[in-house]
Amino acid sequence: MTAVSFTPKGPFSLAASIRFLEGFTPASYDQAPDTVLRLAFPTDDGQAVIGCALRQKGVADGSAAVHAEYSLYVDGTVTQPADGTPAAKAARAQIARVLSLDIDATGFPALADADPVIASLQAEFPGLRPVLFYSPYEAAAWTIIGNRIRRTQAARIKACIAQQYGEVVEVEGQRLHAFPAPDRLRRISDVPGLTDVKIERLRTLADAALDGRLDAAQLRAQPAEFALTDLKELPGIGPFSAELILIRGAGHPDVFPAHEPGVHQAMAAAYGLDSQAAASTTRLAAIADAWRPYRSWIALLLRAHAHERRANQV
Repeated sequence: MTAVSFTPKGPFSLAASIRFLEGFTPASYDQAPDTVLRLAFPTDDGQAVIGCALRQKGVADGSAAVHAEYSLYVDGTVTQPADGTPAAKAARAQIARVLSLDIDATGFPALADADPVIASLQAEFPGLRPVLFYSPYEAAAWTIIGNRIRRTQAARIKACIAQQYGEVVEVEGQRLHAFPAPDRLRRISDVPGLTDVKIERLRTLADAALDGRLDAAQLRAQPAEFALTDLKELPGIGPFSAELILIRGAGHPDVFPAHEPGVHQAMAAAYGLDSQAAASTTRLAAIADAWRPYRSWIALLLRAHAHERRANQV
């Protein structure tokens, strides 16, 4: 396997990432109870699948290096890209993006100095950064699969698609099914639980990905409002889905989710807002302005806090 290391800029805990994935329904994360994070996913260009194992030791200061070993799989054949090659650089960049290690977070702890809500969230989830979908393409596929059905049902369907059409790779003794690359997704026919409309939209999405319309770097490089407008031109992608793709697929660190009621409710509870303020997206966005340039990250912590509260009430 090819070995690479990442030195986080600012706090980062791989253990926190693993705990997050264990409760993140779309990931269907069910692996050995150890300190290794095992991932399998198509490369951004769709030409291969990455099988990756990540470790981190000595996180007392929250910035210990993260070590990754990965291989590339092409139709079952394993390759090891040489350091410095385009394939190796692209794989390294994608692995870093998935864990938000491509973001300089040295200024993130300072947000707590002026906001006790943020201080409490950072204390509750030390070192947690957004764990992303493997690509904007996969995030978009999730929004189409999950439209108007329960998240648990959508997760089963997504896992079924991976098992039926995706590449199988072995990572640290475990067999993982990667979500199919666009050229495979465009060939899907019958998937239990998916309507004909959703299947057609997934095929259209695959074509859009192959045409470069879901490139993470391009989505992040342009103003967020422009990226969201472009994404909403895709069939089946509305305002909520577009935000999810940009924030959790492309990994944009500084977007306030204006169309995510769950985050709004969590904000209202955390900041003690009355019902009128809680219903005002303008008011909530004004509060979130103080979170710049990490608005997406604070929204994630609020979402994680709300999830923990619900779990503890069961």
